[in-house]
Amino acid sequence: MEKWLYIVHTNCKYPERVDEFNEWYDKIHIPDILAGSPDFIRAMRFEKRSPAEGEGKYIAIYEIESEDIDQTIVAHRDNMINRKEQGRMSNLVSIVSRNLYKQVDINLEFFKEYDFR
Repeated sequence: MEKWLYIVHTNCKYPERVDEFNEWYDKIHIPDILAGSPDFIRAMRFEKRSPAEGEGKYIAIYEIESEDIDQTIVAHRDNMINRKEQGRMSNLVSIVSRNLYKQVDINLEFFKEYDFR
């Protein structure tokens, strides 16, 4: 089983509606993803303190555990298409970037020699 992070940077298209954007993201979008996208096991969101022009102000980080990441991403895309057809997507979202990262195995024995306190 491989571990992955799916990281999505977003902005709210209409700053005066940011509360609505955050409520939709937290109460509708993330639960829809976790319920309908196999292998997506956890999600977190953060807000950037001072984003530069063109950067995403918000980041969503999804933890994925998958035997076949390509199949997982196809299932996720199908889930999002279904949610859009159900009217559960928001016109407030502007996606800045989406990235997928595979966990790198590290040699924990190496770190046992050091005291990082």
